[in-house]
Amino acid sequence: VQLQASGGGLVRPGGSLTLSCAASGSTFSINTLGWYRQAPGKQRELVAYISNVGFRNYADSVKGRFTISRDNTKNTVYLQMSSLKPDDTAVYYCKLSDPYGHYWGQGTLVTVSS
Repeated sequence: VQLQASGGGLVRPGGSLTLSCAASGSTFSINTLGWYRQAPGKQRELVAYISNVGFRNYADSVKGRFTISRDNTKNTVYLQMSSLKPDDTAVYYCKLSDPYGHYWGQGTLVTVSS
C-alpha cells in the first residue's frame, strides 16, 4: 500500500488549504482514512478520520474549520482546512487502515504564518 500526500504550503492566518492523499495497493472503499499532524516538538495527533461508510470524527481543535472527505472512484482522501491558525502549523500525514494493517503517507508541511 502506498499513500501520496500533497497540497501543503505556506498560508496566512485565516486562509484555506486543501490536502489530498492518493492511495494505491489497497481496496480503498473498505478502508478507514485519517489525517494526523505533528508539530515541532509535539507528538503526532489525530486531526480527523472518515470510515468506509462515511462516518467522520474530528479533533476538537479543528471542528467547524476542517472537513475530511473521500472519493472512492479516485482512491483519494481530502482535508479541507479553513480559518487556519498558526497553531495548525505541522506536518500532516494521511493514514489508511484496512483489515491487514495501518499505512502512512510521507507527510506534507503546512505552515500558517503572516
